[in-house]
Amino acid sequence: MTDSSLHATGRSGAPRQQAITLTMADGTMGALDMGDPARPFDLVFLHANGFNARTYLGLLEPLSHNWRVLALDLRGHGSTRLPTRTAGRRNWADMQADVRLALQQVEAERIVLAGHSMGGSLSILTGAGAPDQVAQIVAIDPVVWPRLITVALNLPGVSRLAARTPLVSGALRRRNGFSSPRSALQGWRGRGAFTGWPDAVLQDYVADALERGEDGRWHLTCPPVWEASNYAAQAQNVWRAASRASQPIRVLRAERGSTCFFPEGDSHGGRMSVTRVPGTTHFMPMLSPEPVRSALIAALQSRESV
Repeated sequence: MTDSSLHATGRSGAPRQQAITLTMADGTMGALDMGDPARPFDLVFLHANGFNARTYLGLLEPLSHNWRVLALDLRGHGSTRLPTRTAGRRNWADMQADVRLALQQVEAERIVLAGHSMGGSLSILTGAGAPDQVAQIVAIDPVVWPRLITVALNLPGVSRLAARTPLVSGALRRRNGFSSPRSALQGWRGRGAFTGWPDAVLQDYVADALERGEDGRWHLTCPPVWEASNYAAQAQNVWRAASRASQPIRVLRAERGSTCFFPEGDSHGGRMSVTRVPGTTHFMPMLSPEPVRSALIAALQSRESV
């Protein structure tokens, strides 16, 4: 990590806002740095589509008492400032490359790479190709289609069908203009994907979900067209990445509404374990953080014992 590539602001003891320069990607990646700044990073965390790093503060901050945590804002989200080109985009290779560059820039070594939903998939996709940097992978209800659908989504022309799914159309209809963050918070509270969220978690999300535009109104830092592009771009093969990874992979599947079709149990010679977490939904990091935090702690401790 060098001063020229990573600039920190923030109060002592509070999450420090970072801007990681990704020269090859033509921009900066926003992040939150938690824990002792004198130690190397122990855990790097990747968020779900449409959210941001700050959404997961309630999950991650308790870990920073013992480990140093870096939560990244992926391309097109939060405080990250990288190009968001959607034309011809079929997969998440751009975000995968961003994460790989960020790990190199902060000199990550034998970290735990973890993430939720899209971030969980990216943890497997990126970590599998970086065994020297990533010692353990934890994926929280990652987006993993059944094998045959995964093969189909990688065929020429099929991406046009993925662009017609309800998730894509729903994202494109998302409201993207508010008089204030408070009005957005009030409008989202208890509705849709935010049903049941603790208010503190929703407030953390809102803090980095909006920015003031030239028109004086507040707009989403993840524009609906980019969120929709992430839902439509599904030509990545998480199955193949998991089979090629040399690190232990721990996958937590939601009991209801899971986006993960990895079968439960151990596979790949016991290197990957998939556990269905009782009583959880896809939003388990927000609604049921304890089993998620326990899995992260187990990975961090296992990494230290090797």
